[in-house]
Amino acid sequence: MNFPVIKGAAYGLIHANNMLVHQGTTQTMERAKDVNSEHLVKLSKHLRSFEQAVGYPPNQVYIGNMTPDELKNVPRPWYEQSVSGLSRDGKYGEIIPEDEFIGLMKIVDVFELVVLEEKFQLGVKEKIVAHSVLGAIKDINKLDKNSGTAEEIQKLVDNHVAQPMFFKGNLVGCVKRAHEFDEALSNHVMYENLVGKASSVFALQLLLNKTDLKAEDVEYIIECSEEACGDMNQRGGGNFAKSIGEMCGCVNATGSDTRSFCAAPAHAIVEAAALAQSGIYKNIVVLAGGASAKLGMNSKNHVEKGMPALEDMLGAFAIHIGENDGVSPVIRTDGVGRHRIGSGSSPQAVMTAIVADPLDRIGYKILDVDRYAAELQTPEITEPAGAGDVPMANYKMISALGVKRGELAKADLQKAVDSFGMPGFAPTQGHIPSGVPFIGHALDMILSGKITRTMIIGKGSLFLGRLTNLFDGVSFIIEKNSGIVDAGFNKQEVRVMLAEAMRDFAKTFGKE
Repeated sequence: MNFPVIKGAAYGLIHANNMLVHQGTTQTMERAKDVNSEHLVKLSKHLRSFEQAVGYPPNQVYIGNMTPDELKNVPRPWYEQSVSGLSRDGKYGEIIPEDEFIGLMKIVDVFELVVLEEKFQLGVKEKIVAHSVLGAIKDINKLDKNSGTAEEIQKLVDNHVAQPMFFKGNLVGCVKRAHEFDEALSNHVMYENLVGKASSVFALQLLLNKTDLKAEDVEYIIECSEEACGDMNQRGGGNFAKSIGEMCGCVNATGSDTRSFCAAPAHAIVEAAALAQSGIYKNIVVLAGGASAKLGMNSKNHVEKGMPALEDMLGAFAIHIGENDGVSPVIRTDGVGRHRIGSGSSPQAVMTAIVADPLDRIGYKILDVDRYAAELQTPEITEPAGAGDVPMANYKMISALGVKRGELAKADLQKAVDSFGMPGFAPTQGHIPSGVPFIGHALDMILSGKITRTMIIGKGSLFLGRLTNLFDGVSFIIEKNSGIVDAGFNKQEVRVMLAEAMRDFAKTFGKE
């Protein structure tokens, strides 16, 4: 079978501690209840500098300067173990500061909703033009016009028709509403959507910069974040995907948006794999940007425990999927796991549906998978809030499933976890940690012979939408390419075969 392949992956991080304070929902709800909240007063003393965020070991793993295995050997707390000698630029991507990202938000804004203070706009343009990735994005000349004065911006914010944009505590711009009455086009929603679009554009441009993929060769884009764009008549109508491709020069691409909370990236990659394997599209990009609403979700717990507010990073990724080239690691489309509506919601039922069942289908056992990647949230973010080490909990459930199935001894449960697990290293952006951050590392490990296969697991909480109590889960296996490409039949061969079949049919019935 000609399985589709993953040809490349790119990852972007944006340090956004001002957005954490002003747009993260934990803080906006706190401010709505009490503008003089003790948490808000203390929070400013727990914000990291850009340099501290760059040096944070999990962030270095995310962009490819460190491996997950190397992270295992870094003593915790990681936020006290800043890695020296490593830069904002990594093998798979880059970390950019908030001012450059604010400039990018204006570049991707098509309806002149973003207004930047004149001096700030001039300064950030110089940085973006000189940047090898950001400088290649379409419409940089937007930073030459439509600036505003500090007074004009402050008035828009004070009149509640615009969301403020801060850098280093100073008001440097705003995002205006797109309609006077439509809540789906309010300044709050437009801000979140422009954050999602801009971070996705950053990820796609990173993919084009760090791999051999050309913008004009992209044929389909699937965007799989957790935001929704539309208006009052179709609040989630879309299309993020095409708007992102437009900014990166993907003139031959079409696309669509896929939504399923945290599991959406796994769904999207399975969809892309099917499109590539069927031959409908040769080059597909699955991508997602960050969610400003989720910045600082657990910041109260971090502040209470004297920690930095670690949820100050917007995450983004872009994955290139295409037809089998005989080299790139394949996606085993015959072994896709899915949590069915009737699967049940217990941990055992979930892991059986998305781990054991697909392995059974292709004749593998639990330990035949070298690495599992599920819910890769950085544990230092979730543990203070009482959620524990989420990746480790998943690995233990997988290992316990192996014990129950008689595939490993109970005494070897932790040994198996240590073998196929890895520490979480992704920001808690919902869809971002859901397995996909490991794909870049997996490609390298498979191509270098360190591992043969990995399983990427996406899990989602559908009950958050208040329409169902159902859980969601999708998995897929990436493994070493056999090197054999099934060329199939060309058109001439099909014509010859059809002619021969017609002659045989005529002979059989004596009508030649």
